[in-house]
Amino acid sequence: MLDQSQLNDLADTILQIKTRHEMIEFLHAILTRKELEEIPRRLQIVKKLKKGIPQHTIAQNLGVGVATVTRGANEIKKGRFQNI
Repeated sequence: MLDQSQLNDLADTILQIKTRHEMIEFLHAILTRKELEEIPRRLQIVKKLKKGIPQHTIAQNLGVGVATVTRGANEIKKGRFQNI
């Protein structure tokens, strides 16, 4: 179950990071190796979806399942990722 206060704390901590180097160090410290691979890939999915690239093409090019790409598309439909 998502704990909103913990999520707020994470967001506040991230907002305090000032440099790319500090952010990369933070991400390496808090995320597993698999998460460090998956999260940037999800960002690429969103960017490619917003460029109008077909879901199957994205899935094939990034080596992910179509369901993963569809999840990103559904989040865009909900109005998320407006700043990307």
